[in-house]
Parts: sequence; C-alpha cells; structure tokens
Amino acid sequence: MGSRKIRVGIDTGGTFTDIVAVDDESGAIVTTKTPSTPADPAVGFLAGIEKVLAKLGETGDAIGAVSHGTTVATNKLLEGKVGHLGFITTEGYEHVLEIARQSVPDGYGNSYFWVKPDRIVPADRVKTVGGRLNFEGKEIRPLDEDDVRAAARFFRESDVRTIGVCLMHSYANPDHERRVQEILLDEYPEATVSISSEVLREYREYERSITTLVDASVKPNIRSYVGNIANRLREFSSLDGESRDIPFYVMKSNGGVLSAKEVVNQPITTVLSGPAAGALGAALIAGVAGVDQVLTCDGGGTSTDVTVVVGGEPALTTEGRVGVYPSKIPMIDVVTVGAGGGSIAWMTPEGTLRVGPQSAGADPGPLCYGKGGDEPTITDAHVLLGRIPPHLLGGEIPLDTELARKGVEELAHRLGLEFEACATGILEVSAWNQANALRQVTVKRGLDVRDFTLVTFGGSGSLLACRLIDILGLKDVLVPLNPGNVSAFGLLTVDVRNDYVQTHVSRHDRLQVAELQTGLDALAVEAERALADEGFAPDERRYARSADLRYLGQAFEVRVPLGDGPVTQELMDEAAARFHEAHRELYGYDFCGDPHQHVEWVNLRVSGIGPIKRPELKEIAAGRGAHVAITGTREAYFDEWVTTEVYDRTLLGAGDELDGPAVIEEFSSTIPVHPGFRARVDAFGNIRITKTSDSNGANR
Repeated sequence: MGSRKIRVGIDTGGTFTDIVAVDDESGAIVTTKTPSTPADPAVGFLAGIEKVLAKLGETGDAIGAVSHGTTVATNKLLEGKVGHLGFITTEGYEHVLEIARQSVPDGYGNSYFWVKPDRIVPADRVKTVGGRLNFEGKEIRPLDEDDVRAAARFFRESDVRTIGVCLMHSYANPDHERRVQEILLDEYPEATVSISSEVLREYREYERSITTLVDASVKPNIRSYVGNIANRLREFSSLDGESRDIPFYVMKSNGGVLSAKEVVNQPITTVLSGPAAGALGAALIAGVAGVDQVLTCDGGGTSTDVTVVVGGEPALTTEGRVGVYPSKIPMIDVVTVGAGGGSIAWMTPEGTLRVGPQSAGADPGPLCYGKGGDEPTITDAHVLLGRIPPHLLGGEIPLDTELARKGVEELAHRLGLEFEACATGILEVSAWNQANALRQVTVKRGLDVRDFTLVTFGGSGSLLACRLIDILGLKDVLVPLNPGNVSAFGLLTVDVRNDYVQTHVSRHDRLQVAELQTGLDALAVEAERALADEGFAPDERRYARSADLRYLGQAFEVRVPLGDGPVTQELMDEAAARFHEAHRELYGYDFCGDPHQHVEWVNLRVSGIGPIKRPELKEIAAGRGAHVAITGTREAYFDEWVTTEVYDRTLLGAGDELDGPAVIEEFSSTIPVHPGFRARVDAFGNIRITKTSDSNGANR
C-alpha cells in the first residue's frame, strides 16, 4: 500500500489536458500532457493521471489529493448555452432582466449600432410573487406562498427544471427566498434551484439576478461533471480491496480551491477556474525569480488569457463578465481573446485577414493534426514557417505539414498574398490581438506596460514572445520551465478560499464601530464554518477582511483592505484613507480633506483561507554552454528563410545564453527566438528573453 504522498494538479483546456504531480516527501515535480476529450472530459482527465503515475512509478493508492481546473462552466457561458431557465422575482419587478443597464459595451461608439443581447430568461418564463422586504431586511408584506406554489406548478408543467430566485432586498434578509426554495422543491423535487441570498448577498438587483441565473444554469453540468470525476477517481485507489474517496478540489475564480462536494453548491465560482490557476502559478514562479511586476500571457489551443500581477498578487475584480453575462462574484481580473493555437484564420467579406475567435479546438483541431480540420489556424502557420517542430508532445502527435500548406496557400490565394506573407500575417494579427488584451489590463487601468515583465506559458503562450516585446516595448519576457503545465502547477500552489459578502450602506461619519464589528463577525462565522467543514484546525484558519467604499453619489465602489483585530475608529479611518489613495491611483483625483464630499461604505467582505503546502521551486545545475543543447538545424522564416539552430531546453543550464535566430524546444512548448533577441537561462531554469538590436527586418 502506498503512502499517499502524491498531489496532482490537472488543468483541462480546449486542446490539451495538462498534468503536474508533486511528491510531498522528495519534492520531485513531474509534468505531462494528454489530448483533451471534449465529448467526455473525464476520459482525458483519467488518462492524464494514469500517464503521470506511470512516470513516477506509482499506483493510484499513492495519490493524496487532486486539484482540478475546469472549463465546463466557462465554455457553456461563452457558447451561450444557458438552457431552459425559469426566473422568480418580486411582484412588480418582472422586467428587471429587460431593463438591465443603460451602459453600452466598449467598441460600439454609441447605442445606435448596439443591439441588446437576448435576455437570459424570456418574458414568458418570468414569474412574480407577492411579499416585500425593505432595504434593511424588515418585512413590509409577508411572502405570498400561493404565488410560489403556482409558479412551481407552471415550471413543472412547462418542463423548466432550472430556476433562479431573486427577491427584492434578499441580501439583507434571506428568509423569503429560503421559503421560496423550500416550496419549489416540495412542489417540484426534480428542479434545480439557485437563490440570490446564497449566490450573491449584494445589492443591485439586475447583477444579482443575472449572477443567480448563471449559477442555476451551470449547476446541473458542474454537478454531473464533478460527480463523474469523483466516482471515476475511486478506480485509482483501493484500501484493503475497497475503494476510497480521494480528496478532490476544484479551482475557483477567486484564486482559491474548494472541495468538490462544496463547489457543486456554488458552481458559478468556477467560471474562470483554469485562467485563475495559471495566473497564480505564474505569479509564484516569477516571485521566486525576483520579479513582482508581472503580466501573464496564458496561450492555449482555443484562447489566450492575460492578467496583471503586482507585488505577487493577481488583480481581483467583482465587475467581471463571462461572455455576455455580468458576474459579480470575486474573480481574478482576466481578459480573454480568441488567439490560441487552434484559432482559425479567415477572410472577411471586405477581403481582409482575421484570426479567431473561432477555434478548431482539439477535435478536429488544426489542419496539420490530420483529423478533419478544413481551415488554417495559428498552429498551421507556425509549423509552416519552421517556428515549431513537425510534431508535438515529443513526437506523440505528428503534424502533417502538407495539409497545413494546402490550407494556408488557399487562403493566401484568396487574399492575393504570397504564401509566406499570409502565414506571417496570421501570426502578426494574433500577436496584435494578444497585445491589445495586455493593454486592457495595463494601459486602460493607468499602468505603464513597459514597467512589467511578461510571463508567457501554455502550449502556445511563448510562440509570439519576441513580437510582444516589440509591439508593447516590454523590458523582457520570462518563460518558466514546463510552460505548457503552469496552470496545472498553479493548482498545487493555491489555498482553500471562500468569500463572503454583505451589503451594509452607511456614510463613514455615521458608521458605528459596534455595527461594523457585528457585520464583519457574522461573515467571519460563515467563513469559519466553511473552513471547519474542509478539515482545517482552528490554528490553521486565516481570514482576510475588506470593504467596498465610494464617494456619496457615485455609482460604483473601490475595494480596500481592512486591518486585523477588533474594529476601532482608527481602523475605520485607515480604511477611508486607503480609499482616498486607491481612488487617486485609479481615477487621478480624490476628495481627501473636502468636507463636502462624504465617503460611503457599501459592502463588507470576509475571505476564509485554509493554507495548502506549496511545491518548492529548486535551482538548476549550472550550464556548460548553450552549444551543448543544439540538436540540429532547420529552415525557419523570420522575414526571410534562414538556417536556424534548434536547442533542447532540457540540456540548457543556469547561465547559458543564445542569440536568435533560434528555436528552443521542449515537451510542452516551443520558443522561437527572433533575430535581434537573446535568451538567457536563470538560476531556476526560466528563460529570460531580451531585445539586443533595433533592427526591424527579422523581428516579425
């Protein structure tokens, strides 16, 4: 019987499933990849576990825990497959989804050109119930239970099995919503129900309604998926001939993990599961390397995710969106663009070249996969220009360059371009798509992109690193060891985390110490209960407090941390001072010292954190010179065809340097080093890319 010492992180992407295992006794870290199986993601998941255990020479009984990043909820929302939903709200508010918000998304100029998306629930499946609470949670009129029973019967007869409930001011008092849930399940036991007081205890009825409905929409899928994985995991381990439950955690959007048995009750928290893990893994790797101002660029097969890390902490937001749906849950602030390896290159009716957001994914995949793909992709362009080898995963996936050539040549003919110009153009459009996403998380937020190091990872994340240095003026790029597995590695670095929020609106000069203490204590009790359920001892539990503040009359808030210890007037004043500073950083001004501009407290927040042991990154051996890693040459195109040396990254050591043109290959990723750039290996095995010349001729 094994000692159950192996922890496994598994990130399921659109094209590949990435696996990292760490031996807690020896500290050894083993990585691998396997093709994703979109028809049944559990197949790729389990194949990955088998593969990594074989590399370790262990059996399933050695597994101590599994952490997983999933795109099940994300993909459903991005594809708009929100299903057959029903909605129950307070009498008189049946049009809250239709009214929505007056703001027009960026990029449309004005509302004349913008068409409001279809509501998540059509009008004929919205039901209202009598009863009313005021903003303090006091009952004005009792809940009309007959209305609730009538709504339940309507949904049952209409075969609407997924229902969201959002009643006015339920953030202040959940009693009415809880009773609605009880009646619904009594009348209609087959229904899946989400209530807003459990999903999001914040004011703003539209955002709370949408967030609750999105939670309800993905709940059946997440329950089915997580339950299937948990059941299948039992096959990997036995104790005295009997199966056992392997501790199974799922990554949340807020940068923490949660046990699978709990995450099925709050599925919306997983909507940015994979990207969050990648950002945290990259932040840890960069921090160990001495870099604390980081942009992350996670390039996969379907999309590229970017975020910003300052002081080792990724930026958080509660104003995120997934597809067209606003989501008020805390999440790492990620911008996603359709610029992955499988993103399709196509010609617009106007005769211009576009890349993405459509993707060939894992099945059928790019043309060069030879699995039935019929449109050229970014991967096809890279392989034809010699930027990547004619195989992936160390030879496991051979690439058919002739199929890729045929597709790119057909597109080039339609565009009136030479073959090389078309392939280079595909990569150039993709690079600018990624650069624009990176600008969104920096320039648009008052940050100078030139102050940051870019950390590129994912299977395709490092392929355009040199172009991004050129386009954005970055000082350098850091490519971690095993970049294709950074998201899976990140899953092993994060703590268990649960966030709790309560709206509490009060002017700063009228806020009482006792009422603030009471509100924070109530949230802390919920956080403590959750950590106890996760098995953390009292001395292991940690808590982080924060609050959302604004100037009186403003529409939106700024989040600031609250100090530890008992609430005092000094602690409250420190929070207000932090708000003034944060407001100035964000918007360029503040009203500190102006007696006519009052600070208003809006939401209180407490996060319960259960620490998990992190893998230790070790320094690598000193190099013997980059020349020992040369495995051969091949023709690659950098504005002209040049004979390019190919390096095996596993043979490079600390201190080794090489100049472009060159291609550095490893199992999970490839790094083209353009002419005019230099790559250096640091003490932890990261490759640091810097620009050495201003020549424009061969840098595209």
